[in-house]
Amino acid sequence: MRDDAPGPDPATTAPALSRPMVFLVVFLPFALGHYLSTLMRLVNATLAPYLTAELALTPGQLGLLTSAFFLAFALAQLPVGVALDRWGPARVQLPMLVIAALGTLAFAGGRDFNQLLVARAVIGLGVGGCFMAAVKALSTWIAPARLPSVQGYLIAAGGVGAATATLPVRMALDHVDWRGLFVGLAAALMAVAVLIRLLAPPQATVAQRQPLRSAMAEVFRHPAFREAALLVSIPHMVFFGIQGLWISRWLRDVAGYSEQAVSGQLYLGMGAVIVGAIAVGKLTEWAGRRGVRPVRVAAAGVALFIIVQAGFMLGWRPGHAALAILFTLVGTITGIEYTMVAQGLPGRLTGRAATCLNLLIFLGAFAVQAGFGQVLDCWQPNPQGRYPAPAYQAGFTLLIALQLPGVAWYGWRGWRRSLASGRMDLHPATSSK
Repeated sequence: MRDDAPGPDPATTAPALSRPMVFLVVFLPFALGHYLSTLMRLVNATLAPYLTAELALTPGQLGLLTSAFFLAFALAQLPVGVALDRWGPARVQLPMLVIAALGTLAFAGGRDFNQLLVARAVIGLGVGGCFMAAVKALSTWIAPARLPSVQGYLIAAGGVGAATATLPVRMALDHVDWRGLFVGLAAALMAVAVLIRLLAPPQATVAQRQPLRSAMAEVFRHPAFREAALLVSIPHMVFFGIQGLWISRWLRDVAGYSEQAVSGQLYLGMGAVIVGAIAVGKLTEWAGRRGVRPVRVAAAGVALFIIVQAGFMLGWRPGHAALAILFTLVGTITGIEYTMVAQGLPGRLTGRAATCLNLLIFLGAFAVQAGFGQVLDCWQPNPQGRYPAPAYQAGFTLLIALQLPGVAWYGWRGWRRSLASGRMDLHPATSSK
């Protein structure tokens, strides 16, 4: 294998496993970690009315509290990426998930805004390696051609976690308060940590001869990474930042849903994440067999995602429920970034490449989630604490303005390529010299 060829690095692989064994000892334990990570990321959308009532939070404070997860998650990316490439996902996940469990217990015992803010950040730090560890493990044990569909199943596992964070969590709150719920989540995180350490096959230790700064520079210079980041990263930030909190508040404030109806609608929307993730993986594989690169699938999906957001911006009244579901369904296209990077970069860089993506995405998601709350704070709520539709329309207008340059760049670059190709067709003799 060439040094610049994508796919698993022979230095990091072990003897081949059968497909059932790959599912049982690689996919399943790491998918459970990603499931819990997504559940922890999104649970505040359901808990928002409880937290707001108990702590008298403004939208800005609620956005900051929830988005602290993203900031800590982002800060974990580079060191975790180096650790994954150095020691492998099985060894890294045990201490990380223990940290997440401790943060979850601290959140359960938090008594004021500052305590909960710190605990939420510790949770984000602890689960910061769940998805990357899964991507690293899968890219080590699964052939590159099969990665899109398998990663689609992985994202679907996250979708199950997202769905669990909605109606099932609300139903659980009928029997236990939110503090007791977090104690149970801490126990689940510890159980998955032990499961990964016991089941996941070891990965050969790799000596990192390349300095961290040099390795990061190599990742950021790679055309496949830049292509994925420039086109998809900002829509991915928007998807995570809005899905994790503000869709639920929009359903309450603008669509007029009760909190129970909001939970039901979020549950349907997170079900759409599962369908969308699997569909994106299958579509990407199908397109690849026909010579269509993942970036073209991504460009079409991002354009459609922006159109869905335009419905929020324009206040499309007849389809409140449809808009919320379409946002989560179409937004799953943003997960294609990881396939683009896993297929396009050398196997020795897959861990750090995934962490570089996550660093960008989660820093941006922090800014989106916290910033959206600041936009809402520019308006006064009504006596029921609901913010007006123009406040949300202003927020979505800003988000669309941030995403359009990436699509415009891709279209301009495609136009330039087609123009250059046309010139070569007109002057074949010149182009062949």
